[in-house]
Amino acid sequence: MSFTPEEVLETRLMIKEQGLDVRTITMGINLLDCASPNLDEIKENIENKIISFAKNLSKVASSIEDDFGIPIINRRITITPISLILGNLKSIQEISFEYINALNNPLHNKNQLSTYELSEDIINCCLEIAKSLDKAAKEVNIDYLGGYSALVHKGFTRADFCVIKSLPAVLSSTERVCGSVNVASTRSGMNMNAVKMMGDIIHKIAKKTQNKNSIGCAKLIVFANAVEDNPFMAGGFHGIGEAESCINVGVSGPGVIRNVVKNEENSDFEQLAERIKKTAFKITRMGQLVAQEASKRLDVPFGIVDLSLAPTTRPFDSVAGILEDMGLETTGCPGTTAALALLTDAVKKGGLMASSYVGGLSGAFIPVSEDKIMTDAARKGILTIEKLEAMTSVCSVGLDMICIPGSTFPTAISGIIADAMAIGMINNKTMGVRIIPVIGKNVGEEVKFGGLLGESVVMPVKNVSCERFINRRGRIPAPVHSQQN
Repeated sequence: MSFTPEEVLETRLMIKEQGLDVRTITMGINLLDCASPNLDEIKENIENKIISFAKNLSKVASSIEDDFGIPIINRRITITPISLILGNLKSIQEISFEYINALNNPLHNKNQLSTYELSEDIINCCLEIAKSLDKAAKEVNIDYLGGYSALVHKGFTRADFCVIKSLPAVLSSTERVCGSVNVASTRSGMNMNAVKMMGDIIHKIAKKTQNKNSIGCAKLIVFANAVEDNPFMAGGFHGIGEAESCINVGVSGPGVIRNVVKNEENSDFEQLAERIKKTAFKITRMGQLVAQEASKRLDVPFGIVDLSLAPTTRPFDSVAGILEDMGLETTGCPGTTAALALLTDAVKKGGLMASSYVGGLSGAFIPVSEDKIMTDAARKGILTIEKLEAMTSVCSVGLDMICIPGSTFPTAISGIIADAMAIGMINNKTMGVRIIPVIGKNVGEEVKFGGLLGESVVMPVKNVSCERFINRRGRIPAPVHSQQN
């Protein structure tokens, strides 16, 4: 790939004045060959493989920064969903298979399901493996490691169940480990047993980390149609269809796009979309350059470039700011979903023309706490959870970094998750929920996380019950278009 002097100068201007950066360089690592019936052997295998593959990741990212002048904000690792590694463990195999069958059976005994808990020994076993992941991540000097994950959209294995039940202990006791659970897909429908369970799990994580504004919940995403090559956290994992290892890059440029929109005040929608597409093309070209250079220096295959407009707490680096510069008085007012649809589509079209390997979640993220202008709109009460839900139908991820009262019932959290999963399932798109019930905080109170996670306000959840609906359990069938072949 060659670049003209004009392209280089233009990119330098984007970096210097408009906050363009590579948000993350992420190495995916397959850990399937780390499985063993012995806990100590699994831990040793995991640590050795991660350190062996990723020992130069941070150093190479820094060298690319120095050589090309392109900021690389995060270095990350994704691994094979950990539930696929744990199945051979002797302690996990001792879990009652009858219980797992009951959990996957819509005619199960509800009372039995609500009372079953893992033994302390099994929780500690999962926690030890998570701490090994954390230790390896620290050893190779990366920011986050994604893949403490389970894929349960069609049902649970014993290992899946253990991973999910251990999430409160793991996410409250590790620093860099992130988790995700895929509970729905267009092909299989929605596992409402898992949705019910995740409401309880999120509430427990919030309680376990309440002394830090329930920040443990920021390291967990619940997915529909999770992708296998997502370089972003908390939802990234290395899918089983991926290579032994690969390099995925996530590029972000909301400040650059915002500058373009500001300069197109008198343009019609077609002209505006065209300008956004051309700019997204240039941003993606930069991401491709970094990905290919990292691939060459690490001798690891290049996977994908994810062009997602991921905001930061810097006011100019805001997706909500882009929407308001299109002509909205405040994000959340009428017209917001249409503006976001235009933006997301134009960004994807531009990116697809710039690289043959655009993947991940490419589009636009709308994390409330990480986008200062979005937080301000929520503070005013104009941007609500219901409006965000509508916006999720056209954005990259879904309900992201939303703070709700700590007193919210777990079944209400499950209801919010189910609504978002339904949008993903029916529309055949990836959908995620990263929601934080902040223990001890009520509607309107401020919550500060610091760093990239920013700050937010506690948003109201409608005070009416969905408990009877959530407690039906079973699986919501896949939509009719799931039968396409």
